[in-house]
Amino acid sequence: MSDLPPAFPPVRGFPDLGRCRVMGVLNVTPDSFSDGGRWFDHGRAVEHGRALFAAGVDIVDVGGESTRPGALRVDPSEELRRVLPVVRELAAAGAVSIDTMHSKIAQHAVEAGAVLVNDVSGGLADPAMAPFVAASGIAYVVMHWRGHSVDMQTRAVYDDVVDDVRRELRDRIDAIVDAGVDPEQLVIDPGIGFAKRPDSGHNWALLKHLDQLVGLGRPVLVGASRKAFLGHLLAGDGEPPPAAERDHASAAVTALVAAGGAWGVRVHEVAADVDAVRVAARWRAQP
Repeated sequence: MSDLPPAFPPVRGFPDLGRCRVMGVLNVTPDSFSDGGRWFDHGRAVEHGRALFAAGVDIVDVGGESTRPGALRVDPSEELRRVLPVVRELAAAGAVSIDTMHSKIAQHAVEAGAVLVNDVSGGLADPAMAPFVAASGIAYVVMHWRGHSVDMQTRAVYDDVVDDVRRELRDRIDAIVDAGVDPEQLVIDPGIGFAKRPDSGHNWALLKHLDQLVGLGRPVLVGASRKAFLGHLLAGDGEPPPAAERDHASAAVTALVAAGGAWGVRVHEVAADVDAVRVAARWRAQP
């Protein structure tokens, strides 16, 4: 599908693929909601990262701090210990991003070969992040964020979730550009599940009206994979299925948002999503 016409605004360092990118999640944590520490061991993390590349992902996103609802912060030195050797090894195999809110960890990861910084706080958690991004020229994901995981769901109060998220993202873009970051470095993320309640329509509204976020003029990354709002849907009148049993629903979301213009999707069990983005690209290319 690389011969399709450009579909997305350019992102520095990322050639247009004519389709939505697939970002594979690699949590080097003991307490992730999605895998419960399965890849916390360094060797297993590297092995899984290589398996993600072999399965067709475009980017492996390495993170050392859980951002599940209620999670407590991790000391930056421990976060760095978890992620840096993994980034260094995987950068030789393909494109690696670093999932962090700390500018110093981002700096070390970029020096080790990371090509993108994925900051769930959109630069709000560390005032030094935007200056680092500006100086380094690295691609940067700006997520919609209203506070740390320990109490973020108490902040899920909106007049109109699509309008409010769009406005708050636009304000973050403006602030980061004012700090010296080139707009072509920026990707935006609506923050599915972050200060959006799983039992409300917050996440569904943002996905349904993705065009409102695409309209901000920057590529959009969607991270809906395995999240609680999907578990709530699949539960019906019973208990939500475990995170690892939500992959079919996650792939359905991937197909829909990829067809709707998402630049990338951040996913866990990647094989179906790799197929889904190619189906969506063909759908978009059809006259």
